[in-house]
Amino acid sequence: MVNVLEIQNLIENNYPEIVSRVDVVHSNQLRVYLIDSSYLDIWFSLKLLNRYSYHWERKNIDGTIYRHDNAPHLKWKNILTFPKHFHNKTEDNVEESHISDIPQKAVKEMLNFIKNNIKR
Repeated sequence: MVNVLEIQNLIENNYPEIVSRVDVVHSNQLRVYLIDSSYLDIWFSLKLLNRYSYHWERKNIDGTIYRHDNAPHLKWKNILTFPKHFHNKTEDNVEESHISDIPQKAVKEMLNFIKNNIKR
């Protein structure tokens, strides 16, 4: 099981310029509040080993979402990295995901993506 307190500490110590607050929602989930009023939900399955979702919610700002996850939706079976996939701006615009399988590294990759794309 992923230690969300360790992930919370990683985020708070490395991304203060874009993160306003990090809440532990559950033993397997964090909500990261960002400086532009968007948020990142980080979720790790309690039942299925290595199942995750990194979801940047921006619908309240510009109608977009960005999410790396590895739920094996058959709809995306033609994606080369299946079951890993990336929702780019919308639920239906899906492409390959090359995010790390190591949670701490994946969180950094997602937050670096946000850092490079957040509108200040």
